[in-house]
Amino acid sequence: MAKSGYVYIITNQMNTVLYIGVTSDLVKRIYEHKNKLVDGFSKRYNLDKLVYY
Repeated sequence: MAKSGYVYIITNQMNTVLYIGVTSDLVKRIYEHKNKLVDGFSKRYNLDKLVYY
């Protein structure tokens, strides 16, 4: 059986940078972005506002 997934877009508070991601657990992934748990692009640019999923 195939797993379902989500495409999501997050941005920073000033809406100047976008990040497009794919995940199978949207709630967990957004939690990781908001709490800066994973090093990388989204942490570097303070991306934590969910725009679309």
